[in-house]
Amino acid sequence: MAEIRGILFDKDGTLVDFQQTWYALADLMAMHAADGDRGRADALMVLAGYDYDRHRFRADSVFAAGTNADIVALWYAGSDEARRREMTAYFDNFTAEQGALQSVPLPGSRDAIAALHRQGFRLGVATNDSTSGAEKTLLALGVAQMFDAAYGYDAVANPKPAPDTIQAFSDLTGLKAAEIAMVGDNRHDLEMAKAGGAGLAVGVLSGTGTRESLAPLADVVLDSIADLPGYLAASR
Repeated sequence: MAEIRGILFDKDGTLVDFQQTWYALADLMAMHAADGDRGRADALMVLAGYDYDRHRFRADSVFAAGTNADIVALWYAGSDEARRREMTAYFDNFTAEQGALQSVPLPGSRDAIAALHRQGFRLGVATNDSTSGAEKTLLALGVAQMFDAAYGYDAVANPKPAPDTIQAFSDLTGLKAAEIAMVGDNRHDLEMAKAGGAGLAVGVLSGTGTRESLAPLADVVLDSIADLPGYLAASR
């Protein structure tokens, strides 16, 4: 493993509890798209990746790994481009404000971020949420000052799993891609790490991904980012 000097974190399922933070918000989005029809909203939830039998979001589903634009494309497939742009902007604003307010930090995440920051790692967020949503969430969690940048799907030409965010973080920090670790709970995160030439691809089991879904693409699978400072220290 190359010497890791920078870390990009996925947001939902990696820094914040995906299930606790996003179920209520996703349901409100579905109800809006369904014009208040409960049955239709439930169908939209399932279509985008919510498993009502297990009461959780499915790994690598549109909800778990996609953007608001992906959700709109799925739910408003019959609408014209102007309508889809309008709804994407609406959901971006809604999730940026409400997602930050509702964010539930994963156990140990703040302490891990603080430890990594003290150790001199350059930190960033790479999410398929909006950039505004990512920035507001970091502020709500009280960790924004420890991060160099937050990249949403709208901050780069091509969002995850494309390598654009790794390239942007590399340009910002002056680090080589091989000096950057990517940490996330979905295959999109690890696919981006591989595509961008990241030095380390870390899967975490704190979100929607499973060991079975993450292990084929990950260099290591950890329970959560609470284990990351110890892992990196042991790897030096």
